[in-house]
Amino acid sequence: MIRTTRKRLLVGLAAAGVLGVGIAAPTVALADDKGPGASASTDQGGDRQQRHADRQAEFADALAKELGVPADKVTAALEKLREQRQGDRPERPTPPSAQDRQAALKERLDQAVKDGKLTQEQADAVLKAAESGVFPGPGGMGHRSWHK
Repeated sequence: MIRTTRKRLLVGLAAAGVLGVGIAAPTVALADDKGPGASASTDQGGDRQQRHADRQAEFADALAKELGVPADKVTAALEKLREQRQGDRPERPTPPSAQDRQAALKERLDQAVKDGKLTQEQADAVLKAAESGVFPGPGGMGHRSWHK
């Protein structure tokens, strides 16, 4: 009974330590970024990636110190988890082409005319407006219907 209580206490303390480092390390890293030069300089790709890598290394070092394990083990474990997470992430679908969007709009407008919701004249006006770029977003898909 005492042994399981002790184990639970140690597991709880370890989890609290990891959580504390997980909160403190990014906070410290962000505090360092808010220096006078950080806001004045423009973010360039390489510089931004370097700062990100530096923050990741600081986080891994702090976590390794807190857990009492070598920093290279923590870095390797974090990299492995990052790769697994990216491998599990589904690929983003490719957006439809302008011609496909235009054809889908024409189908919807034709159906609206057929259902009596629009006149052919109104449908032609909407199609002309879409072709001329009046609607926001790609293909006029700036606003989606939430209440069907």
